[in-house]
Amino acid sequence: MASTMEHISLSAPGGPEVLLPAESPRPLPGPGEVLIEVHAAGINRPDCLQRQGKYPPPPGASPILGLEVAGIVVECGHGVARWKVGDKVCALLSGGGYAEFATAPEVQCLPIPKGCDFVQAASLPETVFTVWTNLFEDGALKAGETVLIHGGSGGIGVTAIQMAHAMDAKVLTTVGREEGLEFCRATGADHVFNYRIEDFVPLALEATGHRGVDVILDMVGGAYLARNIECLAPRGRLIQIAILGGAKGELDLHKMMQKRLKLTGSTLRPRSVEEKGRIAAAVERNVWPLLESGRIRPQVTATFPLAKAAEAHALMEAGGHLGKIVLVVR
Repeated sequence: MASTMEHISLSAPGGPEVLLPAESPRPLPGPGEVLIEVHAAGINRPDCLQRQGKYPPPPGASPILGLEVAGIVVECGHGVARWKVGDKVCALLSGGGYAEFATAPEVQCLPIPKGCDFVQAASLPETVFTVWTNLFEDGALKAGETVLIHGGSGGIGVTAIQMAHAMDAKVLTTVGREEGLEFCRATGADHVFNYRIEDFVPLALEATGHRGVDVILDMVGGAYLARNIECLAPRGRLIQIAILGGAKGELDLHKMMQKRLKLTGSTLRPRSVEEKGRIAAAVERNVWPLLESGRIRPQVTATFPLAKAAEAHALMEAGGHLGKIVLVVR
């Protein structure tokens, strides 16, 4: 292997144009880590926030963008037990994915699901880990319950729709474009609402016989807080995973108490390696069989070569995509 690699540098906080190809030393795996020859890297909204200077990497993480990759293990650090050179894996990272090589803790790596190629596999870790821990662990979504997923046509949204549908929940979702309506229905949504032209609150209540939904997975934040509370059924759970619509909103505590609601939220990136390893094991046990049986399918809308990461970011921020965007490295 060469001692250097190509990666995408972040010259300064700003728009997509600040992402430029550069050369840097190839990383070395530490104890309990593997070095992955990256073949594809997924793009996620946190990458855009980091590029804008709004989401710095946690201490010790690579400053290079990229939270998920798929590729081949080419070196193992001391103490690595599960993986060997030549294994094909996908991995959740704290950073470093937009590069020809990346290191990852071995517990954050999973085998590429049968039937998936590198591009499809690279689209999975960040979204699947996020949906599993929030919707099914914290949100405790069960078969027969109803979930409202905001932003159903994006990477997180379409993953959540498919996983909830596969777990036999009733799925409601919101989208902002007409093209997203049929896309979300085809991936498992029972009801799809265009939030730009209709109010999702009465529609969600009507779809549930005015009982309300059991769980809401929300990435909008403050702008939706009061309306989400209106949508929830007694003992409903609101799960906050992003704040694209603002960090502050007005909460009617009387309604929260009256309905006996639970409000929670989380971020994935700052969690410990041990916690991410626990999530990885749960994902492999519960979600990988759904992928390998075809009940869940990776939804990749566009690919770009590594050197054109700026164009990929521009597409994501334009909001004109359905599903995931992936960089092809090799």
